[in-house]
Amino acid sequence: MRKTRQNRPEIPAIGEGKRGEAGHIGYLLRQAHAAHRIRMEKVLAESGMTLPQFSVLTMLAAYPGASGADLARLSLLTPQTMSVIVGNLEKAGLVVRHAHAEHGRIRVITLTEAGKALLEKGKAAAQSADEALLAGLPEEQERVIRRWLVTVAKGDADQAG
Repeated sequence: MRKTRQNRPEIPAIGEGKRGEAGHIGYLLRQAHAAHRIRMEKVLAESGMTLPQFSVLTMLAAYPGASGADLARLSLLTPQTMSVIVGNLEKAGLVVRHAHAEHGRIRVITLTEAGKALLEKGKAAAQSADEALLAGLPEEQERVIRRWLVTVAKGDADQAG
């Protein structure tokens, strides 16, 4: 039996129905994440990098000498995905890998000067997306939201680990 367009339910716009305040909290969080991810991808594309690359470079700047496994955990990516990203960043001259001082099998990763420069360019681009995300939000509400997001993440981590 063939369905006509007339027989399909009308899908509500973002902010309406279950895509609005009446929706499931997990769905709303995912919907917000997707919207922010799309904004970030657009602004970062202008600076010549992908969102995963930006995430990796950001984490390397914060935690120099991290391993690929460390970066995978920090960037919320699989080790296999991280290996591909780091390999591409290394080929582009943005990071270097070398043996860990004590554990020779572990390869630590650091930013090159070119990697640092690209990261700064990416941070400038990402700032506009972050500002849009927080536009019109009072500082106290921002602190509450940040605290809540960390609590949600820690709760999941505590249950998983």
